Amino acid sequence: MAKKNIKVTLVKSLIGSTEKQRRIAKALGLTKKDQTVEHQNTPVINGMVSAISHLLKVTE
Repeated sequence: MAKKNIKVTLVKSLIGSTEKQRRIAKALGLTKKDQTVEHQNTPVINGMVSAISHLLKVTE
């Protein structure tokens, strides 16, 4: 069974965010506002997305 992919877009700037939130965004591959990356829907990725969900938009 293939895992579904999710698209993650950084919709808010990282200015003013904590260092931990910046590291999570960088680990997801997000460095600039309005940048979109695609990841497999795994528990690790879901945890990272939920930690900075207020900065992101997620689509399947």
